[in-house]
Parts: sequence; C-alpha cells; structure tokens
Amino acid sequence: MEKSSKTQKLEAIVAGHFPDLRHFLETYKDIHHNPELGTHEKRTSTIAYGHLKELGFETYEKIGAILKNGAGNTVLLRADMDALPILEKTGLPYESRKVFTDRDGKETPIMHACGHDMNVTNLMATATLLSQARSEWSGTLICIFQPNEENGAGAMAMIQDGLYDRIPTPDFCLAQHCDYRRSGNLAIRSGPCESAADSFLVTIHGHAGHASKPESCIDPIVIAAYVIVRLQTIVSRVVPPQETVVVTCGSIHGGDAHNNIPPSVQLKINIRTYNDDLRTKVPASMQRIIEAECDAAGAPQKPEIKRTHEYPLTDNDAKISTGLRSLFEQSFGKDHVEVMEQLAGSEDFPNLALPNKTPYVIWFQGATAVESYDEAAEKGEIDQLLQIQSDGFAPSADSTMRTGVRAFSLAALYYLISNEVANRASSTSKYKALIPSY
Repeated sequence: MEKSSKTQKLEAIVAGHFPDLRHFLETYKDIHHNPELGTHEKRTSTIAYGHLKELGFETYEKIGAILKNGAGNTVLLRADMDALPILEKTGLPYESRKVFTDRDGKETPIMHACGHDMNVTNLMATATLLSQARSEWSGTLICIFQPNEENGAGAMAMIQDGLYDRIPTPDFCLAQHCDYRRSGNLAIRSGPCESAADSFLVTIHGHAGHASKPESCIDPIVIAAYVIVRLQTIVSRVVPPQETVVVTCGSIHGGDAHNNIPPSVQLKINIRTYNDDLRTKVPASMQRIIEAECDAAGAPQKPEIKRTHEYPLTDNDAKISTGLRSLFEQSFGKDHVEVMEQLAGSEDFPNLALPNKTPYVIWFQGATAVESYDEAAEKGEIDQLLQIQSDGFAPSADSTMRTGVRAFSLAALYYLISNEVANRASSTSKYKALIPSY
C-alpha cells in the first residue's frame, strides 16, 4: 500500500524520537510483578505519573498529566492500571506472587492477566516520545492512567470527581488494549465494537424451614432454578434474531446445610447488549421474569434487584477509526491490521468521552508471541491460545511494547499535527449515559 505524505511525516517523527525501550521493559516487569487491584493502584500510579512529571508534564496524580504545546487539538490518551484476583501460572521470572488482603482478612492472589501493565508502560513510553518530539506538533496532550477498569467504575469515578474541572476538554479520546492476537498486529473496528454490560445482584426471598417439612416452607432455591431456566428465553423469545445479546447467571448461593430450606437465595446476573433499546428492554424482561416466578411460588416478599456493575457500549467513532485504520495499514502493512470482530467483552473507556460528547476510538494490539500464534494458526487452534483474563496470559513483552508505542504515538500525532476539528455529533452522542436503575 502506498503511503501518504502525512503517514511518511508521522513515521519520520516516530522513528526520529523513538525511545530506548529497555527502561520501560524493566518498568513493565516491575509492575507485572507488583500488581494492584482496582482502587488500590497507588504504587502503579506513582510510577506512571512520576515519570511524566520528570518529562515536564503538568501532573495531577490520580487525575491526569497535561503537556501544553501551543494551539491545536487536545488529545487524550488513556491506559488502565488495575489487576485481577487471579493466581498467576505463567512461570515468568517476574511472575506475580502478590496477595491482596481485604478488610475481613480474606487473602486473594492477584496478577496482571489483562495486559494493563503493558498498557501503562506503553503510554509512559509514548508520552516520552511525544515529549521529545514537541517541536514537531502543536496542541495539548493529556495522559490518563485510569484506575478500576475491571469493575467498570474507574472512568465514571474520575468524571464524578470533577476530572474535567481540572483538565482541558479533549477533542479526541484514544485508547489501546492488549489481546490474544499475533504480536505486531493491530485490530480496529468502526461503530459498536464492545458490548454494554450490566450486572445485577438478585435476592429471592422464601420461608425457611426443615427439609422434612417442605409444605410449611417456600423454597427460594426452587424459585431460583425456575428463574435461571426462564432467563434463557429472553435471548430466544424477546430479542430479535438479528441482534446479539448475552444473558448469564454467573453465581447462585443459598443455604449451607443439606437438610434445611434457606430463607433466601442470591443470584448474580450479567447482561450484554449492543444498543440502547435492548439495554433497557432486556433488564426489564429479567425483572418481569424474576418477579413473576416469585409471585407464582408465593414468595413472602418481592425480590430485590440491585445493579452492581455497568459498562457503557463501546461505539467507536466511524471517522476516527476509518482514518486510523488507513494510517495503521500504511504504516504496519495491510496484513498486520485486522478489522476487529464485535466483542462481547466490555470496557469503561467511553465514560471518559461521553460527558463532552467527545469522539473516541479504542483498538487492540496483539500480545501473543509470533511463533506461538503462527503455530496455532497452522494447526487451526487459534481459539485455544491463552486469552486475556487467564492465569497464563503473558504478553511477548518486547515486540508487544514496540508495536504499542509506535501505534499509540502515530495515532496521537495524527491529530496533534492536524487542523481537523472533532465531530461532536458523532455516534457517541446518541448513546444514553444514564439508564434505568433497578
């Protein structure tokens, strides 16, 4: 593919200021070895913002870092920082052995199983490159190291804490994330690319008693069983066949004894949708089913349905994603840039863009070692590669970082040397940030 003059210019800037990655690889290994769960990312945040402060950024730890460099676009780059409650089994020399102890004294092993350690160090290195290249661009660069993405709450917490009272309003929001793909490859998609996800804690009330006297009880476990089975009909009978929706009951708990009927049962339910209409309709169907089953069984009180987590729909701006896809294809080669499939996973990055109707894009970069990926592809076993959020997920560090820094820098520069104006009437503005509470 023939490269445009703009692409050639961006590549020359990136090549001329590309940082020595040895320091960042060591930082990556350090962060991987010392993971922190959501809302506890103090050490990671200190490392990241401390580095940007040394670069000359105006730094507000736990908020963001700003590099003002004359008139032009304001571009926000975001990386998430939190780890997961998973016992690591990668066997790496820098494998995590960290254990998190909660207020009740419960110990949980934790690891970076989703590549957020790579996301953080990619952004640190990208900030270094852009800082060194400031004579080549004009505008304002914002770097956000976001907490608590795994719970879908970090971006919204930053907004509610007055993020945009302290930093400039961005014209463009950009993010990238690791996944299972071949290291060196990128994947990007226009429009809805990751689902909205809403999780609920449901408490079904019964009447407790001994198993020898079921006639004097109302069994919430039986009610819960009917609810779980009936929930499966939402996708098959409520949702149009051409739409994609996922309804999952991921947890059921009630009682502790073999010969007692418990007073209540708790279910944890997750719903994933790709448009606002279904994001309202499907939870309403869930509520109707739960309440009807409880009523049919004569439950002594109505069920309690509480929303516990929510992720927005990730709806990539069409114009930005088309432009960046062309840029990436020209720079990395068309064979190394995929049209990303619509993912059922979820991401709270859009919450940083929604308050100002800022157009945004997130893309994915492969993290699987080239040899491992190619061998799996030859055997037709790509689906067996270790996915993110698995206990063995371990990015091929050097090649993944090299690709990530290059892609992030090219994308940022694409708008920092451009007079292009953000389109705030994009698809992002149609998304409803607020949805009914349960």
